[in-house]
Amino acid sequence: MASGALSQELGSVGLAARIRGRPVVVAIVGLVVLAAVALAGVGLGSVRISPADTIAVILWRAFGIDLGATWAPPTEVIVWELRLPRVLTAMVIGGGLAVAGATFQGLLRNPLADPFVLGTSSGAALGAAIAILLPVDIAILAFGLLHALAFGGALLAAFVVFRLGGAGGPGALTRLLLTGYAIGSVLAALLTMAMYVSGSDLRQIFSFLLGGLAGASWPRLVVAAPLIIVSCALIVARSRALDGLLLGDSAARHLGVDVRRERGILLALASMATAAGVAISGLIGFVGLVVPHLVRLLVGPSARRVLPISAIVGAALLVAADLGARLAGDVPVGVVMALVGAPFFLYLLGRTRSGYEL
Repeated sequence: MASGALSQELGSVGLAARIRGRPVVVAIVGLVVLAAVALAGVGLGSVRISPADTIAVILWRAFGIDLGATWAPPTEVIVWELRLPRVLTAMVIGGGLAVAGATFQGLLRNPLADPFVLGTSSGAALGAAIAILLPVDIAILAFGLLHALAFGGALLAAFVVFRLGGAGGPGALTRLLLTGYAIGSVLAALLTMAMYVSGSDLRQIFSFLLGGLAGASWPRLVVAAPLIIVSCALIVARSRALDGLLLGDSAARHLGVDVRRERGILLALASMATAAGVAISGLIGFVGLVVPHLVRLLVGPSARRVLPISAIVGAALLVAADLGARLAGDVPVGVVMALVGAPFFLYLLGRTRSGYEL
């Protein structure tokens, strides 16, 4: 097979026997952890709110269920208007980036691929920066334009890296990384130019580079969440095609996969999930790199298992990272994820250099 990086993970019958039944356990544990960190994310902060009050406020505002608890009006505002949309936004974006990362890794058959490394996130940020600079005064139209240009930038960046970097053959990893670096340098230069001419919009563009969830709100979540959720659901529905592509183009065709069509659809869906997240959070890297790799270690390489569990783990990871960022003084969550993801990326490179095949 052309690229052994991910396809060799399909492993032996013994490995399959060991991981059989584990995906359900991993998913359940992941959901429990996600619920715990989400509850902590809503309750903890400069003003601490007890879990009982947090749950009571959410049930009352969302479903009209009265548990008989009493709380001060500021508590309801903090829970419902400030923290809950931020936590839900982190969940949706974390899950979307993790699924997009797993998709890119499957398409390129390379465990070092993710939206950040491949320039997809940077392309989306550039598109968003261009949208910010355009003189559109109507808020709804401006936010819709921002999403459209972010998607276009993400799709263009992914397409260029994929076409120039290739998906297999000798030196595929080196070629992919060099292509991603080159495209990333071009995008960085264009982002710098956008910042140079931005004037009063400099702060908003700069926030995209750092990545953060301070601007999360219900209206923004309502716009972005359907795009991310639908994109991820459609990717999961095409997990069989992604598994076929993981084996190589020739094997995929023997399995009845329309390689060109499925690759294009999956690339567009992963770019949409990435762009929708970047449009409301900016650049948050390494979620799509770290999470799918860890999930594959637990449940094997099958996309049918990796994709949904990656969504759960990615959501929990970003909620936890955002909580840590808030408790550390409202540090941008993109900085926190870089501190976590960059060493992990270097670890993967070191394992590859030492001859270990991921």
